[in-house]
Amino acid sequence: MLTRRKILAAAAIVCTSAAINAGQIKVETADISLILDGEPGGKLDLCYFGEKLDDTAEFEYAWHITQPDTPEEYGTQLYPAYGGRFFLNPALKITHADGVMTTELVYQSHGQRAIDANRTETIVTLRDKLYDATVDLRFVAYNTENVITQEVTFGHNEPGEVTIENIASSYLTLKASNYYLTHFHGTWAREMQLVEECLTPGVKVIESKKGMRTTQSDNSAFMVSLNAPAQEYSGEVYAGALAWTGNYKMSFELDEAGLLHIIGGINPFASEIKLGAGEDFTTPAMVLTYSNQGRSSISHNLHDWTRRYNLAHGNEERPIVLNSWEGAYFTYDENVIKRMIDDAAEFGVEMFVLDDGWFGNKFPRNGDNAGLGDWQVNKKKLPHGIGALADYAVSKGLKFGIWIEPEMVNPDSELAHKHPEWIVRSGNRDLLPMRNQQLLDLTNPEVQDFVFGVFDGIMSMSPNISYVKWDANRHVDNAGSTYLAADRQSHFWYEYIKGLYSVYERIRQKYPDVEIQLCSAGGGRIDFGALKYHDEFWTSDNTNALDRLSIQYSTNLFFPAIATAAHVSTSPNHQTGMMLPLKFRFDVAMTGRLGMELQPSQLNGEEKEFASRAVVLYKQLRPVIQLGDLYRLDSPYDNDGWCANMYVTKNRGEAVVFAFSTTYHNRTQSYSIKLHGLDPDKHYLLEEVNTISGNSNYVGSGKVYSGEFLMKAGLLLPIGGAYTSMVLHLVEQ
Repeated sequence: MLTRRKILAAAAIVCTSAAINAGQIKVETADISLILDGEPGGKLDLCYFGEKLDDTAEFEYAWHITQPDTPEEYGTQLYPAYGGRFFLNPALKITHADGVMTTELVYQSHGQRAIDANRTETIVTLRDKLYDATVDLRFVAYNTENVITQEVTFGHNEPGEVTIENIASSYLTLKASNYYLTHFHGTWAREMQLVEECLTPGVKVIESKKGMRTTQSDNSAFMVSLNAPAQEYSGEVYAGALAWTGNYKMSFELDEAGLLHIIGGINPFASEIKLGAGEDFTTPAMVLTYSNQGRSSISHNLHDWTRRYNLAHGNEERPIVLNSWEGAYFTYDENVIKRMIDDAAEFGVEMFVLDDGWFGNKFPRNGDNAGLGDWQVNKKKLPHGIGALADYAVSKGLKFGIWIEPEMVNPDSELAHKHPEWIVRSGNRDLLPMRNQQLLDLTNPEVQDFVFGVFDGIMSMSPNISYVKWDANRHVDNAGSTYLAADRQSHFWYEYIKGLYSVYERIRQKYPDVEIQLCSAGGGRIDFGALKYHDEFWTSDNTNALDRLSIQYSTNLFFPAIATAAHVSTSPNHQTGMMLPLKFRFDVAMTGRLGMELQPSQLNGEEKEFASRAVVLYKQLRPVIQLGDLYRLDSPYDNDGWCANMYVTKNRGEAVVFAFSTTYHNRTQSYSIKLHGLDPDKHYLLEEVNTISGNSNYVGSGKVYSGEFLMKAGLLLPIGGAYTSMVLHLVEQ
């Protein structure tokens, strides 16, 4: 949100002495160094970003000797603006109050302070050579997690308005022989499809202009491997992810000098920001990390950081959920839901979630074409209300949760008829429905109050509501606001997301203990900006276990298993029609936060017995899966028909291995895997678990192995049939 400036006082607070205003600047974690160089009135250079350097004095001569004649446009400025001789894509482009379109930023000062024992804040202030305009670069280094976040604040005191046309959250320059970019694309029911490509000269752009559901196509997270394709346990890899739920743009520009310039931030599309004198603008944070040990360490860094700093209740085990959606859809009444609760309790499920369809009276929610926005309980379906269902669930030993979609409205609703001015619209142009619904204008404080009131009203229905699934099933088109002034319409994209975050903040202040799922037609909002207000995300509406292997593999490169909602659904699958064994479906779902998305009464006797045992087993394995380190042993993208991963506790005393055969292998083939993350000097009892019969026929089950043997020699697993799987549990002896 645009704020009135206080002359960027934060920078002054952290400056501790005049001596800190010149020379080398270090932003460091336990294993990473980011080294900057700035002299008053000169450019701010990025000297180094990589493995921890204890002695950096050599930069005083080595850096300047090796780069004396490099043209400015091919240099390594940390945050270059459009102006001077810089001709690449800049981090900042503004038009000054007098119409001048160029900016030349030079180093002014910097300061550092310890936020706490694990976090250090560094603020570097740049200023324009001629104008009263400044840029603060704010870094927070998370020591143990080896993560560095960067955000940028621009402000000015020019006599008139300054227009921001482009402002990045970070600008990173890398030097190598080759650069391999890992990024993710997809659509509804096919999110987070991994692609790796060697970058060539020019600009590669990953972006979204959807306004919301921005990760339903391309995700704003990326990895760059130097000199060779990314490996799991070796090689230099950089990773970044924008903590923002709106439009974004990531560009990767390979210049003539062989340098790769990575720019990430809010998408400048139709998003000019006008600032009056004394106002400032702050970007979302870019989350950065580095590893010289491949993708695995990148994931460990980000998972640890997420659980500790960017996820609600990040170190508390998540419950097993039964969601009503695929089991009942819109067609249910009180008795149907009670029977589902009874069945959930019989299985040992810990949370029942009532999905869409429970609200609306004048416009009853019996499909997706009506009722959205009218958050009163449907008296015909649920005559005794939500409170009675929540109480019933608790009486059966379950927690109770409920679905909402408070940012949206159906044209056939009391809300749309009462407040047409609250709907996002572009002047008098036609409203374009998507899933029969429109978007409420969260730039408007009245709408923010309404959305908060929806959540608040839901929670007031019963003290036994402990979980909310927050959905968002469309994106923005024909953007515009009846609330914003005519000359501030381009602020819409930014102000909508800030309005959403403001609502999230209010909810978390009042309801710090409620569990909230981040959902957006599946995985349309899987980003660090929204995630910090939530406990988990709905990974994809596609619950087909075979597809989930690749979706969850890519998602878990950045986001931890504890936040990855993964549900066992019926066969044939409702999205794909594929038929898969129940064990395979359970084994895939157990690699995340286990849940069920079916009508339990449709399972037969043997299936019920297996499902009940699997639920009991998951409760035993849950601390390892949700709180341990993830090691990817074999990728579903390798096309050999096998994949596997494992989870290891921090003390390396316990581990769980999941292995899958995704196609038919002939009888002469066995699956050979080497484990990771164990202590080579420890010995582990290995047992096959989650078998159909409850007993294992695997010759290696019940044996004790050294960690060294398991990691160097590995195991041969007897899975080769299509859609077969194994789960192995290892415990230190």
